[in-house]
Amino acid sequence: MKHLTPLALLALAACQPLTPPATTAAAPDAQAAHTLAQGACGGCHSVEPFGRSPNPLSPEFASIANQPGMNRETLTTWLRDAHNYPAEMDFYLEGAEIDTLVTHILSLRRAGYEPPIQ
Repeated sequence: MKHLTPLALLALAACQPLTPPATTAAAPDAQAAHTLAQGACGGCHSVEPFGRSPNPLSPEFASIANQPGMNRETLTTWLRDAHNYPAEMDFYLEGAEIDTLVTHILSLRRAGYEPPIQ
């Protein structure tokens, strides 16, 4: 097998797209996801990787993210079905907001996660 010369490598690199694929560009921005979570949910839930929720009856987002079986599909379905919400959560999320919120919550998954001490 022949090795590519630096000039051949440069020529191959020039063939690569300059912009990321559309699927990457559509992913919610981490800061935007955190901002939405804080604004829509932070009054009751801890939306940070660590810490207790302001409302003791509201689970921390990290606890939600680290529940066994929790994944993008189950969380999206729960957030999309507004009738699942407790009465205290009387609000509606649009499709893009759901995707953004799910991205933020699932970003809080950690190996060896331990919930806050009650």
